[in-house]
Amino acid sequence: MRTVSPARYALVVIALVLSGLAAQSQSPSQSRSTQSYPLAPAPETQTYPTPLSDSDAGFVPIFNGTSLDGWDGDSHYWRVEDHILIGEVTPQTLLRQNSFLIWRGGAPANFELKVEYRISPGGNSGINYRSAEVPGTKWLMSGYQADIDGPNRYTGQNYEERGRSFLAQRGTISYIATGQKPAIIASLGSADELTAFIKSGDWNQYHLIIRGNVLIHILNGHIMSEVIDDDTSNRKLSGLIGVQLHVGAPMKIEYRSILLKVLP
Repeated sequence: MRTVSPARYALVVIALVLSGLAAQSQSPSQSRSTQSYPLAPAPETQTYPTPLSDSDAGFVPIFNGTSLDGWDGDSHYWRVEDHILIGEVTPQTLLRQNSFLIWRGGAPANFELKVEYRISPGGNSGINYRSAEVPGTKWLMSGYQADIDGPNRYTGQNYEERGRSFLAQRGTISYIATGQKPAIIASLGSADELTAFIKSGDWNQYHLIIRGNVLIHILNGHIMSEVIDDDTSNRKLSGLIGVQLHVGAPMKIEYRSILLKVLP
C-alpha cells in the first residue's frame, strides 16, 4: 500500500476546496458553459445643465413697439410712446373699476411669456393670462394674474382676478385640489429675500412658464411663485392675455419687449 505524505495530502485538500468554491461562484448557466456574459457598456460622460445660448429662441413679439395694433383697450388710458406701451391714470381720469388692455392675437394654453415692465411707486398692475372677459362689461378680465405693484408688496405672486384671489404668494409653491383652498407645500425663500431681486422704479423682466396645471412666475431670473392647479372645477387651461390698470390713486405702468412662445 502506497502512503501519501502529509504535505502532499494537504495540497490535494486545498485544491479540492478551491475548485468547490469556484463552482459555487458560477451561475447555473456558467456551470453549463464556459462562455461568460459580456460586461455592460461604459457609462456616458456626466454633463451638467448650462444657460441657454439663445434664451429668446422661439419667442415672437406680440407688441410692435409703434402702435396698439393687435391690442384692445380704452384709449383714454393706454398709449404708445418711444416703443413703450404705457397705461396711465391721472387725477382727471380716475377709474371706477380695473381696466385692461387685451391682446387679441389668440387665447394660448401652454406658453412662455416674457415682458419687461416699469411701474410708478404707488402703482398697481399685473399681467393676466388664461383669462376671460367679464360678461356685460368692457375691458374687464377675470383669471390668473402675475401681480405687479410699486411698493412690491404683491409683485411676483399669483392672484386670480375675480376668482379664487390669492393662489400663491411670493416665496411659495401652492397646490390646489378641487374645491379646496390653495395649500402651501414648499418655500422658495422668504418674501423679503425675493424682494431684493426686484428693481424699484426701474425695468424688470417677468418670465411666465405656463404648461398644463403648472404656473411658474419668474422675475429677473428668480422664481417668485409657483402654482400646481388641480382644481378641475375652477382652473382654466387656456384664455386671453392682458395687462392691467388698477382702480385707485393716479399711477403709471410701462411695458416693453412683450414676447410669446407657444408650447405644445
